[in-house]
Amino acid sequence: MAPSSLPSLTVGYVPGVTPAKWARTWAERHPEVPLVLRAVAAADAASAVRAGTVEAALLRLPADTTGLAVIPVYEETTVAVVPIDHLLTAVDEISAADLDGEPVVLPLDRVVDWAGAPGTPLDHRPESTQDAIELVAAGIGALVVPQSLARLYRRKDLTYRPIVDAPTCPVALAVPEGPQSAPIEEFIGIVRGRQPGSSRGKTEPVPKRTAREKTLAKQAARAAAGKVARTPGPAKRGRR
Repeated sequence: MAPSSLPSLTVGYVPGVTPAKWARTWAERHPEVPLVLRAVAAADAASAVRAGTVEAALLRLPADTTGLAVIPVYEETTVAVVPIDHLLTAVDEISAADLDGEPVVLPLDRVVDWAGAPGTPLDHRPESTQDAIELVAAGIGALVVPQSLARLYRRKDLTYRPIVDAPTCPVALAVPEGPQSAPIEEFIGIVRGRQPGSSRGKTEPVPKRTAREKTLAKQAARAAAGKVARTPGPAKRGRR
């Protein structure tokens, strides 16, 4: 696909998701075509695609993806964010049981889909994950989030530990349902790791040989077989 055949493309992404590597690939393949990356709130990502504010969005599931096609991209590790002097920091990994009885902050934009999650939810629910981080730093409770959000809101007084038996957090690319525009198809291919010039990642069919090519191949095979048959074996040694 020639770069000049593609118009520009605007892609939204939620906090913690880093589309930089795909943007670099896009720039390498289509340097004349602008790719605009736009940060969107997690709660607004899907509606931004439906409204046409962005043409595609990298978001976390679950989300209301009505009217959208969803392409899975990767799964994130779920972690617990705690103060650096918390008892849970004594080990490298924790289990859900380690959070039993632990006060847990549940922000209104919570993105981890975990039915029956451990811990004791606090009555106060902050508006955002970023606000919840402030409560964790104040020693109010732990916070369960995807690892990328723990890294995004990293602080010197906080750390995190992977929860080995927690559900992962799926990240997906959401696009409008139905036939896709050329730039969206190209971006989907880049996200999926499709190589330049490939046709939706499918192997091109091998061209059929002509009758003449088949005849020449048979003749070459017969000639090779006859040559092997005529090849003399090793000479026998005479008696001394």
